[in-house]
Amino acid sequence: MSLYDLRVTVERIEGRSVCGLAVGDYFEVTESSRVRIPEGKHFCLYAMQSVLPFLAAKQRLLPESDWLEQDSHVACPDPDERVIMRIERIGSRTLRTHDLT
Repeated sequence: MSLYDLRVTVERIEGRSVCGLAVGDYFEVTESSRVRIPEGKHFCLYAMQSVLPFLAAKQRLLPESDWLEQDSHVACPDPDERVIMRIERIGSRTLRTHDLT
């Protein structure tokens, strides 16, 4: 099967950053389920949890008409922060289902 590696990047902060995230901070999901955060950085668990439900779908090729193919932005659930994150595909890899399940 073919899956996309993903990067989730803080695109903008429309409120105040209580959790310490800054524009440009990111994490990556590679090889189906490996989460990578740059050394010396962090990513807010609550911001991350708001993105998690969309990652499995964004890892796959979707029909052009699918709204998830067209939209790549997710908001943090904290209304005071209003952290807006962008999910982008950064590469594609072929994996064997047998190795993952």
